Amino acid sequence: MRVPRRTALGTLAFGALLGLVLDAPSAGAKPGAAAPDPIVFVHGWNSSGSTWNTMAGRFAADGWPAGRLHKWSYDTSQSNATTATQLAQEIDRVLAATGAAKVDVVTHSMGGLSSRYYTKNLGGDTKVDAWVSLGGPNHGTDLAYFCGGASCAEMRPGSAFLNALNSGDETPGVSRYATWWSPCDTVVNPDSSVALTGAANTRTACLGHTRLHTDATVYGQVRSFVR
Repeated sequence: MRVPRRTALGTLAFGALLGLVLDAPSAGAKPGAAAPDPIVFVHGWNSSGSTWNTMAGRFAADGWPAGRLHKWSYDTSQSNATTATQLAQEIDRVLAATGAAKVDVVTHSMGGLSSRYYTKNLGGDTKVDAWVSLGGPNHGTDLAYFCGGASCAEMRPGSAFLNALNSGDETPGVSRYATWWSPCDTVVNPDSSVALTGAANTRTACLGHTRLHTDATVYGQVRSFVR
């Protein structure tokens, strides 16, 4: 059946308009501003992408299009090296879908380890503009002695995984790195585990481990860093 030319043109126009709406900045964005880098959120051990609902919602309210906010989920029991390979695939997917040149990576807790492995060993520094670690056990945490599985073993201070990850340059390549740590974080011990040489390291107020990615002040600082 032949579709009338006027109807076909109308359908194409509607499709184009819908595409613009889906990737359009919200009311908080400045008119004419370039689209921000897509953000890939990487959660920690025994968690999921839904843990980022509060922070992703704040980014959306501040002008990040929904199509540029990706709350990624993965199997937290596997080695962080395996997760890094899967993260590489996810970032390639996001870049292809958005047409962006780079992403920003925002991580909580153990999510910082796989993403650092990606930037250091898998060429990720060429695809990551800004990297953020909120309460990351970057040099290990004593609490990891009380959980099992490959990923927990890797989080133990002095593990072969961490020794290799932290050897040489802790913030390699052209990516920008930043960490946030809390003096009241009882999950990552010692507190000094979070900070990285070459990163912008920020001490927060007295926040529990799970509040680091929901606190409004931390969000504002992260937003300013990735912007």
